[in-house]
Amino acid sequence: MELFAVIMAGGVGARFWPRSKEKTPKQLLKIFSDNSLIQETVSRLKGLVENENIYIITNKIQKREIKNQLPEILPQNIIDEPFGKNTATAIGLASVIIKNRSKDAVMITLPADHIIKEVDEFQLTIKKAIEFAYQSKGLLTIGITPVRPETGYGYIQIDEKPLEDSIYKVMTFAEKPNYTTAIRFIESGDFFWNSGMFIWRVDSILNEIHNYMPELSEGLEQIAKSIDTPKFKSTLVKIYGQLKSISVDYGIMEKSQIVFLIRGNFSWSDVGSWEEVYQLSTKDNDGNVIKGKYYSQNSSNSLVHSPDKFVALIGVDNLMVIETKNSLLICKRDHAQSVKNVVDYLKMKKMTKLY
Repeated sequence: MELFAVIMAGGVGARFWPRSKEKTPKQLLKIFSDNSLIQETVSRLKGLVENENIYIITNKIQKREIKNQLPEILPQNIIDEPFGKNTATAIGLASVIIKNRSKDAVMITLPADHIIKEVDEFQLTIKKAIEFAYQSKGLLTIGITPVRPETGYGYIQIDEKPLEDSIYKVMTFAEKPNYTTAIRFIESGDFFWNSGMFIWRVDSILNEIHNYMPELSEGLEQIAKSIDTPKFKSTLVKIYGQLKSISVDYGIMEKSQIVFLIRGNFSWSDVGSWEEVYQLSTKDNDGNVIKGKYYSQNSSNSLVHSPDKFVALIGVDNLMVIETKNSLLICKRDHAQSVKNVVDYLKMKKMTKLY
C-alpha cells in the first residue's frame, strides 16, 4: 500500500469576498497565521504523506501562485484543470494519474481551505481511516460533530451502531439545511457535518465512478491512456470539455452502497464565510473582532477587517465591515452566506477587477 494525498484548490471562495478573489482565492490567503490556508493543509500532512506523493488540483489562474507558495511540491504534481468541472471530475482525474504510478494506492482527498487545530488528532483519524479503507475497500468521509445549527454546511446521517470505534455506515447525505432543520439534525444525534474530506483506495473510487458515472469513467479511461505521452494535455482538454460538472457527493457518495463515516475528534472549520472568521477569532470585551485601527462606541459583536483605513463604529451591532484596496463590504453577520451574491452580480456586470 502506497499513500497519496490530493488537495482540491480550484475554488474562488465567493462567500469570502472581497478578500477572496479569482486570482487570490481564500486558500491562498493568510487568515489566522503567517501561512496561507493551503500551506497549512500541506503542513498537516508532514510525516504522513511524502511530498512527492502530494498532488494539487487547481486551475491555470491560480497555478503560478500555488507553485510560489508550495516549492516543496513537485511542479508536475500541480495539475491545472482545463475547465472547472466540480469535484467528481477532479477526483477522477487525480485517481487515474495516481493509479498510473501505483496500482495499490490509498488516496486522501482534502480541500485546501480548512482550519484544523489539533494536527495530531487529525493524523490519528486519517491513519485509522486509511487502514479501514484499505481493508474494507469502502469509501470513507470524515464527519464532524456539530457544535451549532450551521446552515452553511452539508450534513451526513449515520447508522447509530458503529462498525468499530468511530466508524459508521452512512445512511443519507443532506444538503445545506435551513435553521429549523439544522436544529432538528443536531437534536437527533445521528447527523454530522460533512467535512468534504475523503479516504479511499484508488481502485475503489474508480470502480464506483464506473458503476454510477459511466460517462465520466469512459472519459477517464481515455485520459489514462494518454498519461506520460505527448498527447496528454490535448487529450485532457478534449475530454474535459465533454464532461458534466457534478460533485462527488451527488455523483458517487449519495448513491454508493459502500460509504462510511469516521468521526473526526478535532476542531474543524471550512472558513466558508466571514461569520466563520468571527466565530474562530478572539473577541474583545464588547464581542468585537477588529483588525486595523478603529474607534468603537456602544457597538458590539462585530467583525472589522480594515488594515489600511481607520474605522469608527458608533451604535451598531452584529456587523461585518471588510475593506480592501478597491472594495468595501458592509453587512449583518447573519447575512454572511449571501456575500456570494455580490460575486454573482460582479460577474454578470463583467466587473472583472472586483472579483
